[in-house]
Amino acid sequence: MRLAAASNEAYTASVAVSELLGCKQCGAGRGQDEELGIRIPRPLGHGPSRFIPEKEILQVGSEDTQMHALFADSFAALGRLDNITLVMVFHPQYLESFLKTQHYLLQMDGPLPLHHRHYIGIMAAARHQCSYLVNLHVNDFLHVGGDPKWLNGLENAPQKLQNLGELNKVLAHRPWLITKEHIERLLKAEEHSWSLAELVHAVVLLTHYHSLASFTFGCGISPEIHCDGGHTFRPPSVSNYCICDITNGNHNVDEMQVNSAGNISVSDSFFEVEALMEKMRQLQECRDEEEASQEEMASRFEMEKRESMFVFSSDDDEATPARDVSRHFEDTSYGYKDFSRHGMHVPTFRVQDYCWEDHGYSLVNRLYPDVGQLIDEKFHIAYNLTYNTMAMHKDVDTSMLRRAIWNYIHCMFGIRYDDYDYGEINQLLDRSFKVYIKTVVCTPEKVTKRMYDSFWRQFKHSEKVHVNLLLIEARMQAELLYALRAITRYMT
Repeated sequence: MRLAAASNEAYTASVAVSELLGCKQCGAGRGQDEELGIRIPRPLGHGPSRFIPEKEILQVGSEDTQMHALFADSFAALGRLDNITLVMVFHPQYLESFLKTQHYLLQMDGPLPLHHRHYIGIMAAARHQCSYLVNLHVNDFLHVGGDPKWLNGLENAPQKLQNLGELNKVLAHRPWLITKEHIERLLKAEEHSWSLAELVHAVVLLTHYHSLASFTFGCGISPEIHCDGGHTFRPPSVSNYCICDITNGNHNVDEMQVNSAGNISVSDSFFEVEALMEKMRQLQECRDEEEASQEEMASRFEMEKRESMFVFSSDDDEATPARDVSRHFEDTSYGYKDFSRHGMHVPTFRVQDYCWEDHGYSLVNRLYPDVGQLIDEKFHIAYNLTYNTMAMHKDVDTSMLRRAIWNYIHCMFGIRYDDYDYGEINQLLDRSFKVYIKTVVCTPEKVTKRMYDSFWRQFKHSEKVHVNLLLIEARMQAELLYALRAITRYMT
């Protein structure tokens, strides 16, 4: 609320100053040489997301009673109403669970001191070059009494936190490589060793912020006006309109042109929705008529796993992290690599042998009480969330589609469900959707608006945000499964 007001005030002030100074393009207003010597910030973006038009996002002050309570809780817990909250509020049930879990991890009693928690959040977000989250937690770290010297680079942090860097790296990019040896090195580091409870707290924080970085990039979250990258002191300068257009409310001309150009394919995207609905009906009929053998389902999993290695974007260039982010982690060249490249085989992770419900949940709850319950609730809400709609259609059972998305993400991480027919994935998820999913989950820093716009073109933005909730929770669960299995193996 306070931030929204600040944003509006800054915008109004910038318009007033432009009127006083006059327009250099059309000559309107006062003398061009008049200088006031006042620097007023102007928001760089239009709203909380670069991908979602501001008018489609709930405006502060227009929320209902439930959402107002959520906003109040968020503001009370964080001291701010951030843009992640303003986008997640498309799905209030999930947002409530998310805020409750994050509040517990960062502020309630737990094994780790408060400043360590925020520093671990910085380390995790930095692995994906997510300056938005890094900047938020730099401020929080200092607010709870963290040593500013630690922010000069990971090498300035205590050795205990430096030792966590290897686990952070592998967990973020190649979690299937985590072994009990990684765990042992942290627990037996003499005076720099971690306790099991501290390590579980750290692992949950790392997976939480790796996944939240995916959401930040996947939904195109913009920095708030008071943050780095959220404002500019330069007046708008766009070739096809002058600064006076801003005072007349025409500052979204470029956005309108882009949108009108994108309407060419409306009929094509309509037929895409109808085709997807028909495939879902056909798959349900096939399920009712016959069931594939275990051998066939295992074969289909291996095929989908191999095919997922060749899903990549044409924009898939190596990006060099900015110094202000990369200093929070080591080995900047280490990134995502498909788990079965160059003939290197990693055994399939069978959920029937180790799963969240039967193993991970109880381990987390035992070593970090109540957190297992909070995470489990969040997983279930994201997985089961439905409004029984698909684009313009109502009363639709979307469970088949939601399960395909969740299981495709786990398949990319080598995780297999014996009772699932992986042949359904290719029927339900087209290539552009797979590119978006893989980029958001594995290399979120490479997500572009074009990727966001190119999948499910007739679906509402709220439905695309829903997809992102599935992606981040499936990713978090996959990382947790590998890490917690390694901890279990160490303990036994």
